[in-house]
Amino acid sequence: MAIDVHAHYVPPSLFPVLQKKGKDLGLDLIETEPNCHCVHFHYGLKCRPFFTRLVESPQERMDSMDNTGIDRQILSGWVDVFGHGLTTPQGQAWHRLLNESMSSFCAQNPKRFSFMASGHTPDAGLAAQELEYAVQKLGAVGGVLACNVEGVNLGELNLDDYWATAQALNVPIFLHPTQPQPTSRSAKFALNQVVQYTFDTTLAVGSVMWAGVLDRFPQLQLILSHAGGALPYLVGRFDLMHGKSNPHHSGITALKKPSDYMMDMHYDTITHDPQALNYLKDKVGVSQILLGSDDSFPPADTNPLQSLRGADFNAAEIEQIANTNPRRLFKSLA
Repeated sequence: MAIDVHAHYVPPSLFPVLQKKGKDLGLDLIETEPNCHCVHFHYGLKCRPFFTRLVESPQERMDSMDNTGIDRQILSGWVDVFGHGLTTPQGQAWHRLLNESMSSFCAQNPKRFSFMASGHTPDAGLAAQELEYAVQKLGAVGGVLACNVEGVNLGELNLDDYWATAQALNVPIFLHPTQPQPTSRSAKFALNQVVQYTFDTTLAVGSVMWAGVLDRFPQLQLILSHAGGALPYLVGRFDLMHGKSNPHHSGITALKKPSDYMMDMHYDTITHDPQALNYLKDKVGVSQILLGSDDSFPPADTNPLQSLRGADFNAAEIEQIANTNPRRLFKSLA
């Protein structure tokens, strides 16, 4: 059994609903060409069209999984369309619709798919309620958060209600980067995908650690996208500044060094580099690594099991990463 914990999907059944109810949710569904759509939010955000593979048929997705030996995907939606600039009622309704659509899709294919629920993060209480509802009523196996909320780091937001709910439910939270409109410095040369997204994860987890979130919620389970962004490679610098920074000026309230927290988090395998995968293994151990593909997007690892084999991971390590670890972390899969 090989379980891919980092994959994306948007059920095509969502589009007819948006054509009828999109304006009430604060968005328009735009058909840019036949069978190609994008979302424009009324508050100003205009997203790219949905990638073809992001909205492919269930059979097409399962066929591609079969071709690479993936038995189950734990799906997240497209984080760029989480629409955190919506009003609170709109955002609440939007994420309920996203979660219900994903739940219905997974229920039709229960042996192949599970999903992680999203929420309107600007209101931590409502996001926590949505996570609880999605886990208890819709079958979600965890939650997914954008690594920034309208440009604000997660550690700078009061998300304690959300963290507490995730810890009480004993479900992991997947931190996934977002930058739907590239910055001026990352707009060219594919730097948004290569650099901006991975450093969004680094900024998010850095702010979460240093804001004391992992001290207040020691049982919280976090999954970091793209092998932790730059965290495993900057952790020495993180540790140095933890010891040298003035908490009054820096805002750092963490009780431990970042390298101490690293061992309590999980990391997907998406590095596209066998040496980087082995470095990650040396830093955090096989027990903290999960199989990931980023399926649907151009920077995906199209054969993550082969990536592990190419990095000379042995059969027992691959079994642990692809099967044992996700079953331990996602309790409903055990």
